Amino acid sequence: MKRKIIPYNPKLKELARQLRNNSTKSEIRLWQYLKGKQMMGYDFHRQKPLLEYIADFYCYELELVIELDGYTHNFEEVLASDETKQKALENLGLTVMRFADPEVLYDINNVLRTIENYILDREEHTPR
Repeated sequence: MKRKIIPYNPKLKELARQLRNNSTKSEIRLWQYLKGKQMMGYDFHRQKPLLEYIADFYCYELELVIELDGYTHNFEEVLASDETKQKALENLGLTVMRFADPEVLYDINNVLRTIENYILDREEHTPR
């Protein structure tokens, strides 16, 4: 599959690097299962600049963005920002999966199963 180039704001590169160096507990936990192609052989990146945003996790082969929502995502202005970000990414043909921090911290098996089910469904319905 030809790699789809998604433009991004180069000014976000440094912020993405800082976010990688200051990951949340839930990001660290999920990354333990995504890094090094551990998730069914797919290559995930963390804190990946896409458009004017930074995705928590991104896999270009799956056209999948995974976002982890901490307590601040309950605030109205953050919810609105999340919605704008998600719509922009979906308009590029990407799928956005969202998980709350407690899901990742206390029910990681269900989170992993959800991601695996997405991958299996995509593999079944996407021509190679």
